[in-house]
Amino acid sequence: MSTFHELGLEDRILQAVQNLGFTSPTEVQIKAIPLLLENERDLVGLAQTGTGKTAAFGFPMIQKINIESRTTQGLILAPTRELCLQITNELKLYGQFYKGLNVTAIYGGASISDQAKSIKRGAQIVVATPGRMKDMIGRRMVDISKIEYAVLDEADEMLNMGFYEDITSILSHTPDDKSTWLFSATMPKEVSIIAKKFMHNPDEITVGSRNQGATNVSHEYYLVNARDRYLALKRLADANPDIFSVVFCRTKRDTQRVAEKLIDDGYNAGSLHGDLSQNQRDLVMKSFRNKQIQMLVATDVAARGIDVDDITHVINFQLPDEIETYTHRSGRTGRAGKSGISMVIISKSETRKIQSIEKIIQKPFEQKQIPDGKEICQVQLMSLANKVHDTEMNHEIDPFLHEINELFEDITKEELIKKFFSVEFSRFFNYYQNAKDLNAKGGSIQAGGGQSFGESARFFINVGSRDGFDWMKLKDFLRNVLQVGRDGIFKVDVKNNFSFFNTELSEIPKVLEVLNDFKYKGRSIHVEITDGDRKRKPGRKNKSGKRSASQTFKNQSRKRKNRPDRRNKRRKSY
Repeated sequence: MSTFHELGLEDRILQAVQNLGFTSPTEVQIKAIPLLLENERDLVGLAQTGTGKTAAFGFPMIQKINIESRTTQGLILAPTRELCLQITNELKLYGQFYKGLNVTAIYGGASISDQAKSIKRGAQIVVATPGRMKDMIGRRMVDISKIEYAVLDEADEMLNMGFYEDITSILSHTPDDKSTWLFSATMPKEVSIIAKKFMHNPDEITVGSRNQGATNVSHEYYLVNARDRYLALKRLADANPDIFSVVFCRTKRDTQRVAEKLIDDGYNAGSLHGDLSQNQRDLVMKSFRNKQIQMLVATDVAARGIDVDDITHVINFQLPDEIETYTHRSGRTGRAGKSGISMVIISKSETRKIQSIEKIIQKPFEQKQIPDGKEICQVQLMSLANKVHDTEMNHEIDPFLHEINELFEDITKEELIKKFFSVEFSRFFNYYQNAKDLNAKGGSIQAGGGQSFGESARFFINVGSRDGFDWMKLKDFLRNVLQVGRDGIFKVDVKNNFSFFNTELSEIPKVLEVLNDFKYKGRSIHVEITDGDRKRKPGRKNKSGKRSASQTFKNQSRKRKNRPDRRNKRRKSY
């Protein structure tokens, strides 16, 4: 099927398709639309972001609902208000020739009473975020007891954001005989559980392989020291003068901080995160779509509503906590058949994550070098030269050409070119002429899964989930106590009564000295170096017949116990 007409769509939708300039259906549309139009069924659709999933479920829903009825017949759940608004606007365009069609968006940050009034006027389709929808159901502002179609869009992301209970609560208010259509970029266990619980023998369509990354996106990683991460980001931006990118950070705080630093350094940047009001978000996205912002720094949650086809690069300033989230990030580029690049800036301790991501997206990463100052200057110079060469001449300056020619009559063509480009080029040259090499030595991924940067130390610690820790809280706790950088603690594994974590070998003395003299909620902390995930007994000899590193450092600590030093200042309860 190479045309929309062959999919079985009505003339009113085909007219909207023509008005919107759609030429041919995407793969997910070819597979999903005939199935959904054929009869009432449940469907699981696995496809990357940017493949046309909204039309894949939007066209059939609009065609199948009763426009003459004012009853809510279709419910679409989306993870963020940006995506909620995006879907709503697209459905209105798809149904522009259906007189009386009312599509209402339900999301936080806007007047709940206005949204309730819109539904009462007769909204056949409601597009909602789970939190606001659950709230309105609790207030009896919306009735979804008669819906015929329920769509879970970006289901994996909704579950990653902790909406499982909200989704199950919402779906419990819907009829059992409805058709449920679940669309997702990845298929983790949680999505499978939802499918089994709320769907009846669903058909499954897959575009590409399960969890596979977009085919027209290339993946690169850059290995730097953690303290040089921001400098690396700037160099990657400078090495790509025409960059139009989304830069991903893990937290709202980091997102705002990186965006502010980029703006201070003269880049066209902006931030997008959950602390912004809806009006601020709209202004940022408008500037980004108009390319007034070249580098949009965003959190994973906020970026779910970004639907821009011309993004050239996705830059992972920090890798996501959930590896599957990388698939969503890289899907921001390479949309609408265009190619894109996904860049990852990592420290040595994160190289193992690259291998995990490769297994999920089923595509290899290429390690690349952060460009040096000379390379960046050359790229910037040629970019400027091409812009000058391709600029259309403005004849409004013709009356002034005589004076300009007189000014430069004693200068050769070569000297004139040098002077002209020096005006714009000197800034980059002065900044980069003594720039240091940012590439961390070693750390490339080896065949068979090993890393070349050397071993790390793995520790046992006698706190776990019963003490209120998960892996993130324990990591933050250890970083604060040990005063190490963001990447100084890694591979954290939390059990019920104990946990494990890794540090660089150079941190062994500090870990043993600081933590073995520490108290947490009145209880003494106990830390030991381990063999794998097994605790090594104190004083146990290793295979060479020598005492373990743990025992050696403990003995040294005992000898210094009575010596006045700064260690005693750290004997506090956390």
